[in-house]
Amino acid sequence: MEHNPYLPQLARIISIKEEVGGARPIKTFHLELLNGHRFDFRCGQCAMISVFGKGESMISISSSPLIKEYLQFSILKMGRVTTALHEMEEGSIVGLRGPYGNGFPLEEWKGKNLIFIGGGIGLAPIWSVLQTALRQRDDFGQLTLFYGARTSQDLVFKDELKKLKETIPVYLSIDVKEPGWNEYVGFVPQNVLDKKPSPEKAIAITCGPPIMIKFVIKGLQELGFQDDQIFTTVENKMKCGIGKCGRCNIGHHYVCKDGPVYSWARLKTLPQEY
Repeated sequence: MEHNPYLPQLARIISIKEEVGGARPIKTFHLELLNGHRFDFRCGQCAMISVFGKGESMISISSSPLIKEYLQFSILKMGRVTTALHEMEEGSIVGLRGPYGNGFPLEEWKGKNLIFIGGGIGLAPIWSVLQTALRQRDDFGQLTLFYGARTSQDLVFKDELKKLKETIPVYLSIDVKEPGWNEYVGFVPQNVLDKKPSPEKAIAITCGPPIMIKFVIKGLQELGFQDDQIFTTVENKMKCGIGKCGRCNIGHHYVCKDGPVYSWARLKTLPQEY
């Protein structure tokens, strides 16, 4: 019997890791569905997580679809539902429905060099693609990661990034110099411009604050990237997840169905209200 998309499945929190502390904390959650149910998805898709009695929130899935043991979500504490999630403990039960959205077209990118460009919590939505490309290494060319945050303490996946540096080029940055930091100081778009990644046989995938994405795209265009070589994810407030409530529409587009992944060639045609 087909699962009702409005009805959450039950999932258990099997691990919680604090990524970032302070005023804007981020935690990474690993969830497993109860009763051994599967949750198949594509890189770039989202899921609706329910905290019973509080509400639900749409969150990008940051694990690879090739990993079947758990689903990973990295969540910034910023509202009622995400605050409730941050207060939960391992073993707690939540609701999970989805997946929603179109996902990244990885099949079309085979043989391409992939350049990942993230800022702050924006690394989480593209982490799924990166982890999948690493597990299917022979399908892709060079993998490169640019990632930055305001301070070194605001970087997510710190342990994973250290290991990743042993495998692919990783260019980290923070906005302002701090003691002990020996990598790039400045904003992510300028770091990309300085390193000059080649557009030849390349796809650039970026996610982060809107102002960062704007200047990343501008910089990539200066480097010779075409509009159909640049992909990003659009964050709009989603409620139902299946294109019925109208909360996430941009003109005639519904982000929960037509997005959240867009090429710049497609995104720039949407109404200026976005």
